[in-house]
Order: sequence, then C-alpha cells, then structure tokens
Amino acid sequence: MNHPLHMSPITSEPWGTLPGGDACRLYTLRNAQDMKLTISDLGGTLVSWHAPDRAGRLADILLGHDTPAAYASATTYMGALIGRWANRIAGARFMLDGVGHTLDRNENGNLLHGGANGFHRALWQVEEDRGTLLLRLDSPEGDGGFPGNVSVEVRYTLADDGTLTIAYEAVTDAPTALSLTNHAYFNLSGEAGADVRGHILTIDADAFFEVDEQMIPIGLADVSGSAFDFRHGAPLGARLEWPHAQLARANGFDHCYVLRGGEQAGVRPALRQVASVYEPGSGRELIVTTDQRGLQCYTGNYLQGQPGRHGAPCVKHAGLCLEAGGFPNQINMAAPECDDAVLRPGGTYRQVTQYKLGVRA
Repeated sequence: MNHPLHMSPITSEPWGTLPGGDACRLYTLRNAQDMKLTISDLGGTLVSWHAPDRAGRLADILLGHDTPAAYASATTYMGALIGRWANRIAGARFMLDGVGHTLDRNENGNLLHGGANGFHRALWQVEEDRGTLLLRLDSPEGDGGFPGNVSVEVRYTLADDGTLTIAYEAVTDAPTALSLTNHAYFNLSGEAGADVRGHILTIDADAFFEVDEQMIPIGLADVSGSAFDFRHGAPLGARLEWPHAQLARANGFDHCYVLRGGEQAGVRPALRQVASVYEPGSGRELIVTTDQRGLQCYTGNYLQGQPGRHGAPCVKHAGLCLEAGGFPNQINMAAPECDDAVLRPGGTYRQVTQYKLGVRA
C-alpha cells in the first residue's frame, strides 16, 4: 500500500438534488497521470474515472448515470458502496446467537446489496484528510433489518501510479452480519455504447460458487475445464458464448470466486493481486488487489436499456464488476464460514481493495 501520492487538492462542487430535496456533491481527486476520479456523497459512489489510453487520450472507464435522481431510482448500483451486506442473503433472514433476523426482501424474497435503501442510497459525510477522501456513515439499529448500530468509514486514495485504494473500517455495538464492497462497472475501452466482450480477464481462483435459480450459492465447483477458468486469462466474449448451465442461469457471469490464499475460514488473507483486466484496443489494464476471500464477477447481464451517460441506454455486458468481499449468503453457511461474516462489539471490520489502472505499450 506504499504508493507515492500526488497531493493535488481535492475539489468539490454541487451536483444536484434528490427527489426529496437533499443536495448532493461531487468530489474530484487527481494524480500526476492526469487521471481524474470523481466521487459523490450519494452512496459513496465512484461516478467517473478519466484515465489515459496508450496514446494518452483520456476517457471515462466507469459506467454511470447523469444525475443524482438517476442514481436514486436505478437498480444497477453503479459505482456505489454496498452495505450492510454485499450480494445476497437467502430468504432475507439469518440466525445469530440463537436470534432470528428478518431483512428487507428486495429481490425474489431475498436480500440483495443491503436492501432497497442500503448504503448505496445513503448520503455519506465527506471530508478531505491528508490528500484522501474520507467518508463516514452511521447505520442505525434495524437498518434493512440488521441488528446493531454500525459506524462505517471508507477512505478513497488515488496514487500517482494509478492505484485507487478503498479502505473500509466498521464497528458495532451489537453482534451483526456485515460484508462491504464497491459495485463499480468497468469498461476499459472508454467508448460509449461498447461492451466488455473484448476484455481479457484473469482471476486467481481454483473454485467458484455455483448458484440456484435465485442466484444463491449451492456449492463449490472446480473451475478446471470450464468457462469459469480465468487462471491464465481469456477474452470474456468467447467465455460468455460457452455452453454452461450456470452461464445460462445467470445470463452471463454473476458468480463468486474463492480467491487463492482465501480458502481457509478464520484467516484473513494477505493483500495480494487477485485479478486483472486488459482491453487490447486502448491498452488499458486494471489490476485488482485485495485482502478479501471472495471476488464476485458480474458481466452486466441485465444492463440492456438501463440509463447511461448523456441519457444513452446501456447495452448488455456494457460493464464488468469485480467486487471483493465475503461470500454470498455466507452468514447462513455452516461454521466456521458464518463466523467470518459476523462483526461483534470490540472488534473492527477491515477491508482493503485496490484497483490499479495503467496501460500496456
């Protein structure tokens, strides 16, 4: 995590208002490569990331919407911080210390991404702290049905070498389930209307969770010999066309990988490189580093027609999400897996994920 920081001042500007009248702001971080990363206090959202291609031409490599109102009404979670629970909880219910908790059923009777009013819809408190952007949110008891009052801090840092570091911390006053992530959609081409089928993806994982019809994990599967084997890199387009029951079920990739170094429950993995994405046309390459056990790979299977930049609708597979965190429905898995998904008083939830953006010659 020791990267040289370019201490450009963080700028801030009004962005607009939500339907209820709350004002939103944009905060912009810059580095020595002329990268410009824009973040909103609405959902702690990564709104845009302008970065050069191999010829030095700047383009936005994130999908997004035009206005705060569009983010507030969308169901795509573009660029948002996700909590209190990233991904799904089966039946929107879990047991903790013998007590059952019923959550917001916002997708087919299950909980998805913290519920309809999760962290992605909250207005975060934002301040500049030593050249980084620090966001804070207090999530009250009963938020989305979750127990405990939880206080969260997320720090965004953009370094001169193109590394965006997202560092999460959270504490609670009562035992609760917690799993956080960021839901950025990447398209390294930077071209409006393009999809990610030409992107070459690598994931350092030997196994992934197969899912049922409601996208709830049903067991681990070996990636060997399947469309899910990205250990040596492969174009997404060819893999999306691969005949596989799991791809048909999800309409593409929407599966959690068990990352190497994260196979053992109860052990926090080291910060390590876990994935990369390369877009040959622009030369842009994204390297993902994390200390988490899981990585959700989602290929924007239901983006068709969703509002994008300048009011233009997105195409299917317009963006790729690589969401580091825990496992889907982990709180309902058998011990010791479920124990890893519980935050207790006196403990601190910590996560560090980095996205390093550069170019190949």
